[in-house]
Amino acid sequence: MTACDPSLSRRTLLSGAAATLAAGCSAVGSPNRLSLWAMSYQGDYSPMLMPAFTRATGIDVDVQSVPWTEAHQKLLTAHAGNALPDVLMLSNGWIGEFAMIGAIAPVPSPALLADLVPGLLDGTRVGGTAFAVPWSAAPPVQFYRRDLLADAGYPAAPESWGEWRRMGAALKRRRPDDFAFLMLLNWPQTLITMMIQTGAPMLRDRNTRGHFQTPEAREALAYYVSLFTDGYAPKVLSTEVQDPLAALAQGQFAVWPTGPTLLLDLHRRRAELPAERWGTARLAGPDGPTRATAEDVSLCVSAASPRQADAWRLVAHLTSPASELRFASLIGNLPARRSAWASLETSAPILAPFAAQVREIATTPRVVEWEQIQTEVQLIAERVVRGQLSVDQGLAEADRHVDRILAKRRALVEAGRLA
Repeated sequence: MTACDPSLSRRTLLSGAAATLAAGCSAVGSPNRLSLWAMSYQGDYSPMLMPAFTRATGIDVDVQSVPWTEAHQKLLTAHAGNALPDVLMLSNGWIGEFAMIGAIAPVPSPALLADLVPGLLDGTRVGGTAFAVPWSAAPPVQFYRRDLLADAGYPAAPESWGEWRRMGAALKRRRPDDFAFLMLLNWPQTLITMMIQTGAPMLRDRNTRGHFQTPEAREALAYYVSLFTDGYAPKVLSTEVQDPLAALAQGQFAVWPTGPTLLLDLHRRRAELPAERWGTARLAGPDGPTRATAEDVSLCVSAASPRQADAWRLVAHLTSPASELRFASLIGNLPARRSAWASLETSAPILAPFAAQVREIATTPRVVEWEQIQTEVQLIAERVVRGQLSVDQGLAEADRHVDRILAKRRALVEAGRLA
């Protein structure tokens, strides 16, 4: 990870938005080519999937890889300037927003949505209509140092909160200057997953108000905060950990809950951390493994693309079992198609926790404001971790912030203009 410009606000860092040059959104597409924008490894490695498509269709594809930190603003700017690519990758949390503003087209054929891992389709629907085709399943698991846990008396990472805490204490006794867990304070997924695991509703009144002052949300936030205050996790942002994989290899922490793209980094850098020294396990839950959110991504077609049929042909190619399996081997992303999963060695110790977790994917509230909501909730949680608010004050603050974020939605619902 690289450090960001210190002049950026904490809210900007957390939401992943950055200023985008208008020139970066110009000159999309040409009469003889399709254009695709994708983020992170998907953007970097998508060109490797294009030769087969071009051979089969005669259509060339221009691929632009977009950093996640710029993606949201870049896409909105491109939509405003009528410069979106023909095909675009979206985080599932953004689909509702882009559908609402008319940026993306509905999926034209049920065949594109067949054979999907259960639960993935929910994140692509807006008002009962699918606007995207899932491209990967990214369930989080625990990546852990086998040797460090064995030294503390644990043959594998525990899968309950109580055992997680006891293991944290054991690791701190053995290595008091290091930490048990890495949970970055500007990544909301861990806390949101914990709230889902306890059954916290988070929103109420037809998703128009915050609902964080509940026993379930309190249990999750209190547990999350305790891991920092008891010294089991460092109070750091992603911008303060320049290379988390190197830190894992050096033993600065022993357990990192994160998604499957870490598999590629571990393979690339196996000289630093040989395969026999790390493993994977299901996420810990209050009483054992349970549902978790997943950072899934999908492919959409711009509503303004003049080549709708060809764009959907490209989506079909990229989301085919063959392409998804190629990506699994290239970047560690796991397939969205059940038939592709059947081709993986999911009984292998490293993949088995992913295969189990993907069967229990939880969906977050389907409101277009959700990305902003979890950003605000995580900012408040950071203040609780740093001792600026109590747990109860943080939950009350979360409700106030979320009520403000949802004010427009609440007015539309009360006026009968939004279901």
